[in-house]
Amino acid sequence: MNLQEIKKLMEIFGNSQIAKLNLKDGEFELKLEKYTSVAPVSVPQAPVVSPVVANEAPQALVSTPAPAAPQAQGGEFITSPMVGTFYRCPSPGAAPYVNVGDTVKKGQTIGIIEAMKIMNEIEAECDCKILSIEVDDATPVEFSTNLVRIQKL
Repeated sequence: MNLQEIKKLMEIFGNSQIAKLNLKDGEFELKLEKYTSVAPVSVPQAPVVSPVVANEAPQALVSTPAPAAPQAQGGEFITSPMVGTFYRCPSPGAAPYVNVGDTVKKGQTIGIIEAMKIMNEIEAECDCKILSIEVDDATPVEFSTNLVRIQKL
């Protein structure tokens, strides 16, 4: 399965009433799941792409989700549960949801991801302090992209 087929499948899945989709074809495996209350700190079982398919993908797509250097600085990450565009502010010109150094409560919105013209609020799963913002405003993100580095309180 190539990248275009995966994108088309994700678009069809996003517009459907289906909540979960597991697809396996030989070594290739794809798992999609819709979240009704989006607040995961991490997404286990993001789509698994076999090495053969990963080599066909553009380099930026392959290397985006797992920067290792920030992990050494300590803290945990709130990651993207979907592919879309990450926004730090509720509207252009408005103040960001969170800034570095802010203390946030469980359930507080830290940003939004626009996916297929639907705005999905990304919430903190626990009380935490924002250590760094890993993604700029209006930046495309992939599954499991680190959005915000946090320290649990």
